[in-house]
Amino acid sequence: MPIAQAQTILFADVSGSTRLFETLGDTVARQLISHVLDGLSNICRKHDGRVIKTIGDEVMCALPRARDGVDAAIAMQRYVATDPTCTANKLGIRIGLHHGDCLQEDDGDVFGDAVNTASRVGDEATRGQIVTTASTVADMRGVPFRSLGGLYVSGKVAPIDAVDIIWQENPGGMTMVQSALGVGTPGLNDLLILEFKGRTIELRPVSQTLTLGRDPASGLIVEADWVSRNHAMIEYQRGHYTLTDRSTNGSFLRIDGDDEQRLHRDEAKLRRSGVISLGRDSASNADLLIYFRCP
Repeated sequence: MPIAQAQTILFADVSGSTRLFETLGDTVARQLISHVLDGLSNICRKHDGRVIKTIGDEVMCALPRARDGVDAAIAMQRYVATDPTCTANKLGIRIGLHHGDCLQEDDGDVFGDAVNTASRVGDEATRGQIVTTASTVADMRGVPFRSLGGLYVSGKVAPIDAVDIIWQENPGGMTMVQSALGVGTPGLNDLLILEFKGRTIELRPVSQTLTLGRDPASGLIVEADWVSRNHAMIEYQRGHYTLTDRSTNGSFLRIDGDDEQRLHRDEAKLRRSGVISLGRDSASNADLLIYFRCP
């Protein structure tokens, strides 16, 4: 029978792994990813943690205390930043973690709220970043961090406060804080900025849905044979701006620090900053890229 207990769940994955397979081939890429995951696993164990599983380019860990998780995450980032194999191949990782209640199976696997929350904040992390919840680092001395505002997690009505841990030895003038900043009323100040061929569009939660395509009535007109008349739309849903594809050729989304993904009659959340390309991948559509950022 599953046992309920508080643990720190940590997810760490190698960013840009698709590029490794494309440029180096399956064998070399697999060796490099295994090298990174082995190093991260060893660090986890040195901080009294255990590796729950490795899946592809990701490792999932459980550590007993919040401080163990934060210290392990910082050690992992510093390992990748200094390890000769990692630096020679320009490898990086992104980490998400959360301390909270979860259920542990007899075989050691875990599930529940802490796992879901750790996975969700990990989705917000980019290369070289550690993202966690404000509750995880509350009253934790010697750990500088900055607020990232509120994030919505599946199964929770209210957003959770997320923070970015500043792990670099010399963060170069970046403002450090020791307590999370209040996020105020969720959503009211959320802003999405789009830039296309010299034009800037600002969207807020109260803005109307933005349509993209060749149709002259579109909010953002993109003229190209491979772009559908009503190609895609961007709207604010449950605390996030969402890109929804409605086209024949699909839409391509590249979030900074992640691999490019193709959407076809599907949707994806816009996070941080990146590029949207309609009908063709961004490398083949350089003159018609839509840049976005969430300040």
